[in-house]
Amino acid sequence: MNVKKINILAIFIAISVIGAFIKIPSFIGSVALDSFPSLIAGVFLGGIAGGIVAAFGHLVSALIGGLPLGIFHLFIAIEMCLLVFIFTKIYQNGIRIISYLWFVLGNGVLLPLPFLFLMGKGFYISMVPVLLIGAVLNGIIAQLLMPRLESFLKGWGEAKQ
Repeated sequence: MNVKKINILAIFIAISVIGAFIKIPSFIGSVALDSFPSLIAGVFLGGIAGGIVAAFGHLVSALIGGLPLGIFHLFIAIEMCLLVFIFTKIYQNGIRIISYLWFVLGNGVLLPLPFLFLMGKGFYISMVPVLLIGAVLNGIIAQLLMPRLESFLKGWGEAKQ
């Protein structure tokens, strides 16, 4: 990884931290606009970079929200990393609508599934709508910004090689 790519990655992490302060109202406090930079980073810098941004973004969002799920936030950060990595691979294969559907359904329905067993049905059912709203908003913002950033970031990442 070259210095320019590391600098751009740091900028995406910083934008994710800013997004972590913009919360989607919920009882859990860690749902925010911290994911859209990871989707953009994934497309332009590669799946690993996008996953790193997603993990950092979630951890900062959880920290700002008071870490309501404690150590489970580390598990969620790993889930987010994998979610964005897979999103990137699907997107790079030219199936963009499926990549966004994967992100929204993965973030809103699939990733919280372990909490169905850990915290119960009520917790899971109450989280799904908020997570879906957050995922849709993050996806829309990423979709709107990507074409505008393309000329600036062209050739920086694995997606353009």
